[in-house]
Amino acid sequence: MSKLKASTMKKIILTFATYIALSSNASAQDMSPDLEPKVTVGLKAGLNLSNVYDTKGEAFNADAKLGFALGGFITIPFGDYLAFQSEILLSQKGFQGSGFLLGSTYSFTRTTTYLDFPLLFALRPTQFLTFLIGPQYSFLLNQKDVFGNATTTIAQETEFKNDNIRKNTLCFTGGLDINLNKLILGGRIGWDLLANNGNGTSQTPRYKNFWYQATIGYRF
Repeated sequence: MSKLKASTMKKIILTFATYIALSSNASAQDMSPDLEPKVTVGLKAGLNLSNVYDTKGEAFNADAKLGFALGGFITIPFGDYLAFQSEILLSQKGFQGSGFLLGSTYSFTRTTTYLDFPLLFALRPTQFLTFLIGPQYSFLLNQKDVFGNATTTIAQETEFKNDNIRKNTLCFTGGLDINLNKLILGGRIGWDLLANNGNGTSQTPRYKNFWYQATIGYRF
């Protein structure tokens, strides 16, 4: 697993380096500087507001929780107003809830940390606004469960909760960016397309993630 991750990161770094080299050799275009099509890279950070829902439509009550999102992006233009944008994000998701058991209240919080790879089609009708939509591949890195009641708190942290949980999942995401020169204010909504119960033989958990994301980025 470590060799696979190292190989993947090397490919990502080489890809970024290639794109930066291509952008430095791009020829000047006869248009305004703000709309000049060129390859750009940047960094972004922000928050996820995430929750889950039961994939069978049965009663499943959970509350949203906050988590971080941070990473980088690269934008490859195709003409004046269209582009492809790829991102790499370390992203926290999960849910929280509470209840009543054996005469006392309890709380439960699940935090899942993913490596997200959005692959987005971008439309920029004006220099200030970009619409983005596309699939996202997510890989589960870590999961932490915290159960607490009036007397005790139990925390369990594992790479995945059971042997059959899906660690690779396909998602869908979309949103918009507000471009303020080199600063970018971003908003996204996304959800899993695949349930996270592995190959289907496991019955729990069978939920899917969905989340809202707000970020601020800097374009170099």
